Amino acid sequence: MSETNDLTPAEVRVWRAFPRGESVDFRAADDEDPALGNTWGAERTVRASVLRTLLIKAPQEEGEVAALKITGARITGVLNLDHATIDAAIELTHCLFDGVSDLNGAQLRRLDLSESALPGLTAEGVRIQGALRLTGCRARGPVRLGGAQVSGALFMERAEFRAANDSEPVLQLNQAAIEADLWAPEMRAHGQVRLTGATVTGRINIQDAVFHKPDGIALDAQNLNVGAHVRARCLRARGRVELRGSRITGRLDLLHAHLSHPSDTALRASSCVIGELWLRRGDRIEGALNLRRSHIEILTLEPQMLPDQVYLSNLSYTVLAPHEPAESRLPMLEREGEGYEPYGYEQLTAAYRHVGDDDAARLVQLAKQRRRRTTLTWYGRLWGYVQDATVGYGFRPLRAAVWLLSLMAIGSIAYGLDHPRPTKVDEAPEFNPVFYTLDLLLPIINFGQESAFAPAGWHQWLSYALIITGWVLATTIVAGVTRSVNRQ
Repeated sequence: MSETNDLTPAEVRVWRAFPRGESVDFRAADDEDPALGNTWGAERTVRASVLRTLLIKAPQEEGEVAALKITGARITGVLNLDHATIDAAIELTHCLFDGVSDLNGAQLRRLDLSESALPGLTAEGVRIQGALRLTGCRARGPVRLGGAQVSGALFMERAEFRAANDSEPVLQLNQAAIEADLWAPEMRAHGQVRLTGATVTGRINIQDAVFHKPDGIALDAQNLNVGAHVRARCLRARGRVELRGSRITGRLDLLHAHLSHPSDTALRASSCVIGELWLRRGDRIEGALNLRRSHIEILTLEPQMLPDQVYLSNLSYTVLAPHEPAESRLPMLEREGEGYEPYGYEQLTAAYRHVGDDDAARLVQLAKQRRRRTTLTWYGRLWGYVQDATVGYGFRPLRAAVWLLSLMAIGSIAYGLDHPRPTKVDEAPEFNPVFYTLDLLLPIINFGQESAFAPAGWHQWLSYALIITGWVLATTIVAGVTRSVNRQ
C-alpha cells in the first residue's frame, strides 16, 4: 500500500514536494490574511501529524535536498517535534496554526514561520543551525524561546505578539544565544518581552518597535550581552525598559525614543557597561531615569529629555555630549532622589575638563560646594555662606580683591575725613589713611600705622569691623586657595 493512501489531496501535494525541496503554495491571492484561515477548506488544510511524520521519516530523492516549504495552508493539530533532530529546512509561511507547536529541545536546520498566525509557540532550548524567521508573524499566545541557540540571525520584523492574559511574557528569549543579529524593526509586543541573560553576537535592531505593558516591565533585558550596537530609534515603550547589568559593546541608540512609565522607573540601565548611549531628540522621559553604577564611554544626553527624577550615583563616563553650558547640566545632578551625591559633580567636572572647558568645570565645583552646604549644621552653613560670598569657595578669587578694595576705600575715605588721634604725639608718623586701613585689614602685614594711632568713638567701631572683616577675608582666602591647590 502506498504511504499516501490515507492523505488528503493537499497533504499528497506536500508529501510529493518535500523530497525535492519544492514549494507548495495554497494561496488564492498574495495579500491573503492567514488570521482568517478558519474559512479555508480541506483543499488547503494539512494535519500537523502528517508534517511530523514527513519530517522524521524524511523521504529522500537522489541528487535532491529535502525541505518542507508550505505557503498559505491551515495546519491543524499540534506540530510536535519535541527533542527531534530534523535535517530538512522548515518553511511554513503565511500559514494558520490551530495548535501551539512544540519544538522544545529540537535540533533544526532552519525554521521560517514568516507572516503566519500562531496561537503561540513553545520552543525552549531549540537549536537552529541557520536563521530563525518570525517576520510578520502574529502570535496570540506566548512565544517561548528561552534558552534557544540560533547559529544565524533571528528575524522578527513587523511581528506582533500578544496574549489573552499577562501571566507570562508574550515573547521569551531569556538565556537565548543568537550568533548573528536580532532583527526586529516595527515589532509590536502587547505584554512583556523577556531577554534576560540573552547573548546576541551581532546587532539588535528594534527601531520603530512598540513595547506595551503600562503596569510593569515592558522590556526585561537584564544581563543582556550584545557584541555590537542596539538600534532602538523611535522606540515606543509604555512600561519600564529594564537593562540592569547589561553589556553593550557598541552603541545603545535611543534617538527619538518615547519612554513612558509615570510614577515609576521608565529606563533602568544601572550597573551596565555601554560603549555609547544616545538619548537625544526624543520626548521627555515620563518616569525616572536610572543609570547608577554604569560605565559609559560616550554619554550623549540632551537635558530636554531628562525627567524629574534622575539617578546617577557612581555613574562614570569619559565624554558627555552634546557640549552644553554647565547651567543646563547641573539640574540633572540636583534631581538625584537620594540627596547630595558628590561623585556626580566630580564626574561632570572631569567631563568638562576632558574637552578643555575649565570655566564650566569651576562652575560645577562651585555648585557642588553649595549643594554640600545644605547638608551641614547651621554654623557650617553660615561659614559656607561667608566663603561663597567672599571668594566663591576659592573658585572666584577675584571676589577677594573686590572686597579688599571696597573695604580699603571705605576706611581710607572715613579716616581721611577725620583722622584718629596719635598714641604718642611726638613719636607718631605722618598719618596715612590708606595704609592705616590696610594695617587694620591685613592681619600679618604691619605698616606701623595701626599702633601709632588710637581711634575713638565711631573710629574705634570702624576699626573693629575692619579687623574682624580682614581676618574673615584672610581665612576664607586661605581655605579657598588650599582647596584649589588640593584639587590640582
